[in-house]
Amino acid sequence: MTRTPPQNKQVIALVNGDDSVADSLLKLNLNGRQVRRFANGIELANAWLEDHIYISAIISQSEVMTPGGIPLLETLKIKRMPNVPFFLLSVHLSANLRKLALDAGVVDIFRLPLNGEHLETRLNFLIDNWSRLKGNLVRKVPAIKKTPLGKRIFDIVFAGMVLLCISPLLLLVYIAIKLESRGPAFYYSLRVGTGYGVFKFYKFRSMYVNSDQRIMDLKHLNQYAIDAQGKKTQSVEDNTNFLCNDCRSYGKCQFPLHADTVTWCEKQYIDSKKAGGDSAFFKIKDDPRITKVGAFIRGTSIDELPQLWNVIIGDMSIVGNRPLPLYEAEKLTTDKYALRFAAPAGITGLWQVEKRGKSEMSEEERLELDNYYAEHHSIWNDAKVILKTIPALLQKEKV
Repeated sequence: MTRTPPQNKQVIALVNGDDSVADSLLKLNLNGRQVRRFANGIELANAWLEDHIYISAIISQSEVMTPGGIPLLETLKIKRMPNVPFFLLSVHLSANLRKLALDAGVVDIFRLPLNGEHLETRLNFLIDNWSRLKGNLVRKVPAIKKTPLGKRIFDIVFAGMVLLCISPLLLLVYIAIKLESRGPAFYYSLRVGTGYGVFKFYKFRSMYVNSDQRIMDLKHLNQYAIDAQGKKTQSVEDNTNFLCNDCRSYGKCQFPLHADTVTWCEKQYIDSKKAGGDSAFFKIKDDPRITKVGAFIRGTSIDELPQLWNVIIGDMSIVGNRPLPLYEAEKLTTDKYALRFAAPAGITGLWQVEKRGKSEMSEEERLELDNYYAEHHSIWNDAKVILKTIPALLQKEKV
């Protein structure tokens, strides 16, 4: 049994915390425990393992579904780090997001700006009583339907054969992307798949990397917020590099796309393209950030081909429910729609082949199809979806 060190040797880890939060924590009475800042979860894990520090609690300044939230907690569990109280400090919080976080093992969430007195009381109590409390914390997750062995074998064989056959095409696309614009040919973004698991989702790059500079030339689309009546409001030009509304309060992107050393925002100027609605799904039509090669590979779905690698490594299946960006998944945490995350994530699925290209396709119908697949997926049903996929891809309407 490991002996607990004295309180003045215990460390409360603050992950991704800004200066104001750090200053607030330093003013709290934490019974002699030290507060140590970490830029991200990787830095925390490395210090935990290499420096042998005693972490008594973790406080992450993050939204529930962004990398410092549930994904960080899951990563620490996978790395088999010691089980300590994990807190979140968030700006945007709803009852459903709170329930999702607590079910995942987060012990408490505090809304920013921070109420230091409440955090101090809760923090000290949980640390002092953690050995007795942690055994009573049971994680609840949607009932995940296990991927059949036959489906997994098919996925590996099918994806491997396709990658081998289309390797010349992949090489040509790679060269075309590199010739048209500077930047990497591939990128990844974080997606939410089976059981709300977060993974790296690979694609060919179809946008200019310097999208922030291009948006400066589109002031009528991006520099002004548009309210529900379609009226322009005050300019939002500031020092936040034309971030979307969800990211601007942080001063940095919360929904990044990554490629080598380049990062750009997936949600840039999305608020100006949405007509005041709160839909969980959206597409930007005729996006000026898209390259000429990008328009072609998007229209032919070639940009999706790198996802075959996600299938090979087990993040996805050939057929399943489409994995969602974090900011879309966090809107689908109610009991009614959490079921869709019990199924395997897939490249193609029911909604693509049943409703693809039809103008009457509603968000409600798409979600119902996702739920239906979660309850009825099988190798035979997957085969029927695959047979319908090619005709669906040939339809002219983009989705």
